[in-house]
Amino acid sequence: MQLRRARGATPFFCLSFLLTGAALAAAQAKAPEAAAQTPTVENSVVKIFATARYPDPYKPWTKQAPREGTGTGVIIEGKRILTNAHVVLYASQVQVQANASGDKISATVETIAPGIDLAILKLDDESFFDIRPPLPRATLLPAVKDAVLVYGFPAGGTNLSITKGIVSRLEFTSYNFSTSGLRIQIDAAINPGNSGGPAVADDKMIGVAFSRLGGGDNIGYIIPCEEIELFLQDAADGHYDGKPGMFDALQTFENPALRRFLKVDRGVDGMIVTEADQDDPAYPLRPWDILTHIGDQPIDNEGMVKVGAIRVRFQYLIQKIAKANRVPLTLVRAGQKINVELAVPPRRPLVMPDLAGQYPSYFVYGPLVFSHATQHFLSGLSKAAGSLAAIGSPLSTRLADRPAFPDEELVVVSSPFFPHKLSKGYSQAQTRVVASVNGTKIKNLNHLVATLRDATDEFIIFDFAGKKFETPVFPRQEMIAATEEILNDNGVRAQGSPDTLAIWNKSSPK
Repeated sequence: MQLRRARGATPFFCLSFLLTGAALAAAQAKAPEAAAQTPTVENSVVKIFATARYPDPYKPWTKQAPREGTGTGVIIEGKRILTNAHVVLYASQVQVQANASGDKISATVETIAPGIDLAILKLDDESFFDIRPPLPRATLLPAVKDAVLVYGFPAGGTNLSITKGIVSRLEFTSYNFSTSGLRIQIDAAINPGNSGGPAVADDKMIGVAFSRLGGGDNIGYIIPCEEIELFLQDAADGHYDGKPGMFDALQTFENPALRRFLKVDRGVDGMIVTEADQDDPAYPLRPWDILTHIGDQPIDNEGMVKVGAIRVRFQYLIQKIAKANRVPLTLVRAGQKINVELAVPPRRPLVMPDLAGQYPSYFVYGPLVFSHATQHFLSGLSKAAGSLAAIGSPLSTRLADRPAFPDEELVVVSSPFFPHKLSKGYSQAQTRVVASVNGTKIKNLNHLVATLRDATDEFIIFDFAGKKFETPVFPRQEMIAATEEILNDNGVRAQGSPDTLAIWNKSSPK
């Protein structure tokens, strides 16, 4: 990372010319042609209209009602438009409108990365770009106090808005779940609708707006060009893999008692591993390891490294020096210096993963609806977190767990019972995690469907994880016979998502 010197704002001068007769006519004749040929920031900024259909994790057979939203985008090389992922996430329709234009052009999402909040759009009609050039990107990070202009289409009007401020801070921090990156704080006004719009210094883009601090005055954030370049390089092959990351639990080495406890001299600085991400004996890190260097860069006792004129969290260097998703570390273990290589994969596997722009799978069996637990499912249960913990639900106890075995999922009853006599007398089982069916431990949603498909017993017994309140028992043949009627009565178009139906309709193994 390189920093350039802060420069003062460029003064603007207004010159008046007296044009007469033929000279004035000639100037007016050339004006449209000159405007079309001269690249301007305004000509590279577009307004984005998106209609989103978000998933409904508690009614996984359907989607939420359509939501209309707007954002901003900026033209980049390759006849593409860059914007924020949250502007077009789950969008069923996307349209783009140029500045000072009345036409809207249909667009499709080519690549999306919810973690770092970036997306690339392609237009159906690429002639749009004939008179609209890409906006050049800065190759250097701005410095604190550099002047910045933010372009976009925020709420409060329909025309292009330009706000002015300075760069306030640069830091490496968390973006969305499990993804971190470099972030620039500015004091220029950013409001809903600015998302995806370019922040510009010296007529070059230094990043795109993506967030503001709720409750704070003049605190907005932009994704710098360094993160944009990493995203574009990753997406160049048509697939976005994600940023390398480190997922071990660490603590600072500031308290003097820690130094005495670990029996190390004052010359040893770094971060302490409190919990290694994996229990595998081959994993290179152990609790109480002191991470002293990443590559050849020393780590201080607050977990920071010096890069140019600023201090940032040492994890920033992972994206700079990682090769084949591995990064060299130096640590001190039991007083001995050790060099290791740590795997830094793009994402950490979770037993309750993020939907990552997908829709949840589901399966209907009689009055019951089953799905797999995801971070999206959990996000709506915040008010019930205490009760889930009280009954020992895996939704609480395994919140950050890796899968215990390949393809492990937590299968949940996603919805209240559909109205039917088969559920008479049973308490609602919504949010309960299925532990077993007729004594068979359930591994994932597809395994549940296969177990129900292959069952031959007279009754189906569902055993739920956690505190045992009741164990519902259903007559198997009646559950199968009632399912179609229940689907019709409740307007559910299919008994399951395509993946679960493929399992259900597959012949039982002999």
